Amino acid sequence: MIPASVLVINKPSGITSHMVISKLRYLLQERKMGHCGTLDPMASGILPIMLGTAVKASEYLVDHDKRYYAGITLGITTDTQDSTGTVLSRSEGPLPSFGELCEAAKAFTGRIMQTPPMYSALKVGGIKLLELAREGVTVEREPREVNIYSCECINGGGGFFLDVKCSRGTYIRTLCADIGKALGCGAVMSSLVRTEVGGFTLDDALDFDLLNGMTRDEILSRAIPVERMFRHLPYAQLQPFYDRLYANGERIALKKLRGVRGETGQLFRVYNAERGFYSLGEIAEYGGAQYFKLKKLF
Repeated sequence: MIPASVLVINKPSGITSHMVISKLRYLLQERKMGHCGTLDPMASGILPIMLGTAVKASEYLVDHDKRYYAGITLGITTDTQDSTGTVLSRSEGPLPSFGELCEAAKAFTGRIMQTPPMYSALKVGGIKLLELAREGVTVEREPREVNIYSCECINGGGGFFLDVKCSRGTYIRTLCADIGKALGCGAVMSSLVRTEVGGFTLDDALDFDLLNGMTRDEILSRAIPVERMFRHLPYAQLQPFYDRLYANGERIALKKLRGVRGETGQLFRVYNAERGFYSLGEIAEYGGAQYFKLKKLF
């Protein structure tokens, strides 16, 4: 049985996220796994794979902030907002300078409204937008608030690039297209690398292309305990009597516990003297009093 852990894969461009899962299921002879945050075939970079009971933690990793390194090509628009799509327009005049790109990008930092692209996995009426787009159908999409913490422009490697730190739900190709629209020349995303998600970086990642040459044990030796995902949360270890009640799903009055204090909704990483980290606990409120209860058991 594989312990609850995260295997961070450096996915190459040209394959789907599901293909990574299929390969690992075959090599590890394990069905219980899932990925967090799908990467399009065009994109490369960090793809966290949740192993064993760590799949229960997927929702927490998906919600984390992310960082991308994206190529941006000025003077063109496509139906997919990236370089793989059908060209809709080309700019006839001189293209903006690098300095003008940097100035335009400044307007797209902070909390901004972004309209999801048609070529996306977002569902409308139970149908993915990309499936509608492939049939030539366009539907209205409501703009959504996203947070662009930083957007640094880089001139190098034969083109312009954006180093973007952003919240969940941000579409980088839409960001490129919106910047191009603001510049009046259009733009598409020409490459995309996810460099960070939930505290995991490319330094933690195992190259997908190396998997075939590794044994099962060698692959699993690169897995990271699921505990690392929650190191930002406060620590809790309950007295043995209360720990048994808690592990069996009983809620414990907060006033009875040592070292567990906080606001309602606060999460804790919970440890046991024998098992170490084994669950997430949460402060909840019932009848005006605070209790501590099990949130996720790993």
